[in-house]
Amino acid sequence: MKKLASLLAITLFGASLLSAQKIVLTGLGADMIPELKTLAPGATFVAATAADAEQKVADADAIVGTFSEKIFRAGKKLKWVHTYSAGVDPYRYPDFLKSDITLTNSKIVQGPEIADHAFALLLALTRGLNGAIANRPKAEWGRQGYKAIELRGKTALIIGMGGIGMQIAERAHAFGMKVIGVDPKEIPLSVSVSKVVRPDRLDTVMPLADVVFTAVPHTPESEGMMGEGQFQSMKQGSYFIAVSRGKVYSAPALIKALDERRLAGAGLDVTNPEPLPKDSALWKFENVIITPHIATLSDGVLARRQELVRDNVERFVKGEPLRNVVGKVRGY
Repeated sequence: MKKLASLLAITLFGASLLSAQKIVLTGLGADMIPELKTLAPGATFVAATAADAEQKVADADAIVGTFSEKIFRAGKKLKWVHTYSAGVDPYRYPDFLKSDITLTNSKIVQGPEIADHAFALLLALTRGLNGAIANRPKAEWGRQGYKAIELRGKTALIIGMGGIGMQIAERAHAFGMKVIGVDPKEIPLSVSVSKVVRPDRLDTVMPLADVVFTAVPHTPESEGMMGEGQFQSMKQGSYFIAVSRGKVYSAPALIKALDERRLAGAGLDVTNPEPLPKDSALWKFENVIITPHIATLSDGVLARRQELVRDNVERFVKGEPLRNVVGKVRGY
């Protein structure tokens, strides 16, 4: 009986340690604190701003939201940090990469709206909407020279088959397109994807594509992977759509391909740098659509982000495996 009582006391003590966590929330996540307190009543939740975050994370076990390298260095007890973004390249601090601190992100949950945006860019180009929309302020009913491209039967090459890339693949398949993926991982068989090749085989499939989507995160390996050789190997009259990170492709190489009229058009939600400078040659092309890194926005993404935060906070205080864990060194 005494042994059972001792075991119970140890269990309760361990549970109290797990619950006694301090979690600092920044940005939109701070609005969730009342709800999170009901999920983990033993934990302490603190809202922080850029002005006081360093002080508040000094004894914190976790940060949920956005943070700088300075704030990260102030957190001497950190075990977990969560970012609302899918990309984690801004957080690749050497100390962080070497540490045992777990990093989670919002990959997958941002897939639907980014995939929608990727296809909005493509359809605006293939259906000539960029030209038609430009005529509205002039009240011009102009059909002369109008051309449209049917997507059915075309080939989509998707670089990066994570949560975003798979969502793009589903949409491309629904439009009757053949889908080829590029990814370093083994991807489960999917009705939406005809085949997947490793990045070292990118050049073998580039000439097959009628449209190339970049949905790959920015890592040392992916930086500049769409360079001059890749753009020059693209099919005449093909399209380029970028919705992940601007450093994945070479802007000068893209400009050259557009100047040479190799490409029928490009849709860019991401550039390097951001904001895109006013003197960038990319602004001059009528067949280039540029949006200011807004593909992550939608009326549904906040609910999915909050569901992920709720679940991961509950998992963290219970000592359970977290969702969306990022390999910090590889960057995804």
